Amino acid sequence: MIASNIFRWIGSLFTDLLFIPFNWFRKGDFNWWSANTVNWFFLVVLLVLFAYWMNQSVQFKKNGTEDKA
Repeated sequence: MIASNIFRWIGSLFTDLLFIPFNWFRKGDFNWWSANTVNWFFLVVLLVLFAYWMNQSVQFKKNGTEDKA
């Protein structure tokens, strides 16, 4: 019973709250650029995190502390 309620809550969270921007863009009359603002935001976040990860990788390689077990 409790597990069923947890999965229903997760489903409700996604369908009723987190997809509101996508539903708003789907129902509105927007051009391609404005309709994909959420996707562009996620892409920018992904690129920033990838740049941070690569910077940390280079720093570990310079210090010689990579792959030390």
